[in-house]
Amino acid sequence: MKKFKRNIKKIFIFLFILIAFMYVNNSSLFTKDNDETPLLLAHRGMAQTFPMESVGNDTCTAKIIYKSEHPYLENTIPSMEAAFKAGADIVEFDIQPTTDGQFAVFHDWTLECRTDGKGVTRGHTMEQLKQLDIGYGYTSDNGQTYPFRGKGVGLMPSLNEVLSHFPKESFLIHIKGNEKKEGEQLAEYLSSFPKERLNQLTVYGGNEAIKVLKEQLPKIRVMSMDTMKSCMLPYIALGWTGYVPSSCENTQIHLPEKFSSFIWGWPNKFINRMNNADARVVIVAGDGGWSEGFDSKEDLKRLPENYNGIIWTNRIDIIAPSINEQNR
Repeated sequence: MKKFKRNIKKIFIFLFILIAFMYVNNSSLFTKDNDETPLLLAHRGMAQTFPMESVGNDTCTAKIIYKSEHPYLENTIPSMEAAFKAGADIVEFDIQPTTDGQFAVFHDWTLECRTDGKGVTRGHTMEQLKQLDIGYGYTSDNGQTYPFRGKGVGLMPSLNEVLSHFPKESFLIHIKGNEKKEGEQLAEYLSSFPKERLNQLTVYGGNEAIKVLKEQLPKIRVMSMDTMKSCMLPYIALGWTGYVPSSCENTQIHLPEKFSSFIWGWPNKFINRMNNADARVVIVAGDGGWSEGFDSKEDLKRLPENYNGIIWTNRIDIIAPSINEQNR
């Protein structure tokens, strides 16, 4: 009986030490704060926004925009200029391959929602896409008025135009398809860029396209569902020890706010660990569905104190001034 009690006591002591170690090793309370402010990632530049609750797989979001508060259309050079001027550190945009071997900067798989064109976006040449009015379909009052109609002709840029226009800015590039040849095409295009420029770019998209891109350009930062799983599943299992899987290196992690508190070392110890592996951490709002962002001052109140990772936002014009105000 005495031996049994001694064993129970040893087990309790061991568990106490283990729990204490896990707490100390993963608490941000014992992480030295730095003076860095969060980086701001502007989704599609300065864009027209819409209620996320109404979005489904087949929703034409141009038909449900809020009443416009600015003149910019997503994925255009003017919208990116406005986003950087407003305070964005990184701008996200979408790319689609064209039939003449280029990439068009455009979100939708088909043209009918936003433009006066028809058919699959990638079934056109870049020159054909340049003729379209990308503001044609936007309405905030069920089609009574179209405030951007006629104002978006020629505004769809190519990937080359964007990266030439912004030679030093940071971007998150979204490959909208998932074919190997898209990854190969993008790798071939980016292969001529110097290392310093590639360090300013991150590419995300489908597993197959990203896998091929990473094989051909090992140094570029990437994200796909596969890279997220290969990094985060081992980390969830063993991150309490401080272990960071090598699969996390040179990747990007989009962490939904809903699940962030379950991550070992959240927030700043986790972010520091990932930074040491050259992995960027981006927090997205809610459960991560439909590109939810931190888009209001109220949203920012939900962020952990002293958060210094990257914030995903659809309203850089609101969030950047709010962040600056908080850090005065």
